[in-house]
Amino acid sequence: MTSSSLLVAETIWTEIQSTRSVTDDQLSILHTLFGKNLERASRIVDQRGVKKISGEPSGRSIFQITGESKKKEEYLCFPEHYCACYSFFYDIVNKREQLCCKHQLAARLAVSLGTCVDVKEQVWSWEKN
Repeated sequence: MTSSSLLVAETIWTEIQSTRSVTDDQLSILHTLFGKNLERASRIVDQRGVKKISGEPSGRSIFQITGESKKKEEYLCFPEHYCACYSFFYDIVNKREQLCCKHQLAARLAVSLGTCVDVKEQVWSWEKN
């Protein structure tokens, strides 16, 4: 992704997050950047397939995305950097045909719209006695 494309995408995500809604113009721009993966990500978000798992008290989080297939496979991902799905390694890392996978897009879209299923996990600290 070029730096200008990255800047455009980040601007759109920020705009969506500030209004918690998506305009037709924003969808058009995102579709130009992400193509078919945006449509697939939208279906995942519509099916409430994005869980944001946050550790407490650290506040660190990872996303668990439920895929579209009949198997409803779940993938862990960091929206900006990594997804455990096959497409991430094949289409993005190896072939460089896509900018990101549908799971990463679903996480970004759900965060921007405020539609993530939030899961809080207590992180235990082990202290030496």
